[in-house]
Amino acid sequence: MHDNSLWLGRLRAPIKMAMIGFIGLSLLIYLWFIAQQFLSDEAYGMFEVIRPAGKPMVQFLLFALGGAFLFASLFLSDTKGMIETAPDGFFDLVSVVLGRLAMIMVAFVVLVMFYEVVSRYVFLRPTLWANELSLWIASFVFLLAGLYAMQQRSHIRIYIIYDMMPRWMQKASDSISVLLIIFFTVALVWGGFTDAQNRFMRMETFGTAWDPPIPGIVKPALLIIICLVCIQAISNLIADWNKAPESHTPADEIDEVEIENIRRTLEDK
Repeated sequence: MHDNSLWLGRLRAPIKMAMIGFIGLSLLIYLWFIAQQFLSDEAYGMFEVIRPAGKPMVQFLLFALGGAFLFASLFLSDTKGMIETAPDGFFDLVSVVLGRLAMIMVAFVVLVMFYEVVSRYVFLRPTLWANELSLWIASFVFLLAGLYAMQQRSHIRIYIIYDMMPRWMQKASDSISVLLIIFFTVALVWGGFTDAQNRFMRMETFGTAWDPPIPGIVKPALLIIICLVCIQAISNLIADWNKAPESHTPADEIDEVEIENIRRTLEDK
C-alpha cells in the first residue's frame, strides 16, 4: 500500500480508516434524522443544521461531516492523476488537499441537486434549502479551484511570445506576473477586509426562507483563499526559478488517454 503513496506513507491506512469511519458515522446520523421525521414532532431539518446551538445531534452531524471531508481530502490527495503535476513542497500539498476538497464538493452539489429533483418531482415537496446550499458550496468550489489551478500551472498562459524569450527574460516575466498577483491580493485585502470582518462578525445571512449565512462566510473566505493563491504563485516562482526552459507546442494540449478512451468507445459501437 505504501508503494502507491504520494506523501502519506504509513499514515495512509489510518487516514483511510478514519475517512470510512466518519463517512459511516455521518450516514448513520443522517438516517437517524430521517427516522425522526416520522417518529417525532420535534425532528431536526436543514433549517436547524445552520443553527446548531443547543442541538447536540446537529453539532455531532456537522463534526462528522467535517471529519469526513477532511480525511477524504487527505486520502485522495495521496495519489497523483495522470495529467497532474506532482506536488513539490509543503504548500503544494496544502493546495492539492484543498483541490481534492473542491472535487468532493462538486460531487456533494450533485447529490444536493439530485435530492431536490426527487423531492420536487417525485414527492411534490420541493425544498427551501437546495438552491442556497448549492450556491454556497459552488462558491467554495470556484475559489478552491483557482488555488488548485495555480498549483498545477493550468491557468491560462500564452506561450507564443514567452517561448521566444531568453531564460533571463522568462524569469523577469514570471517575476512581473507574481508581483502583479501580489499587488492585486494586497489591494483586495486592503479594500475588503473591513467589509468582510463586519459581515463575519454579524454572520450576515442570505435573506431567504432558509436564510444561510452565505455572505458572512464567503466574503472572509474569498480574502483568505486569494492570499493562498498569492502564496502559491510565489511558491511556483521559487520552485521554477532554476528549472530548465520548457518548449510548448499544440501537442501539449492533447490528452492521449482521453483519445484512446474515445477510440475504444467507437470501436465497441
